[in-house]
Amino acid sequence: MGGIASQLAELFISTIPTVVFVFVLFVILDRFLFRPLTAVLKKREELTTGAMARAREQSVAAEEKARQHEAAFQAARQEVYRQRAAARRAMLGDREAALNRARQQSETTVHEAQASLAAEVASSKEELRSTCRFLGEEIAETILRPAGSGAEGGVES
Repeated sequence: MGGIASQLAELFISTIPTVVFVFVLFVILDRFLFRPLTAVLKKREELTTGAMARAREQSVAAEEKARQHEAAFQAARQEVYRQRAAARRAMLGDREAALNRARQQSETTVHEAQASLAAEVASSKEELRSTCRFLGEEIAETILRPAGSGAEGGVES
């Protein structure tokens, strides 16, 4: 067994430079490759996480501004509707006033026409009465006149 142990000891001694070389290589790679690479990856992750957090904040702010804009838009729309309703009411009031004026004017015109017509009717009745009286008197004279008075209406028999 002594031979195996001595062979193992020789093998171990011959592997020491390789182990030292691997350890030195590990330290060099760790210091010059893995640490900077890990730092870059960590910084990249922090930047990405920070950018995503800022994006979420900006998204929330944009949504809030959109809500405010929508509320302002709705308020402006309601104001326009109120103004339209007020203008419509004013227009309807003006229209109603114009209709009332026209109605009063037409009633006045009708009353004046009725009064004028009533005056004309009264005048015509009076004229007819006087004409009837005159014709009645003429008829009565013609009928009551003696037959021999000679003034007949130019009719010869």
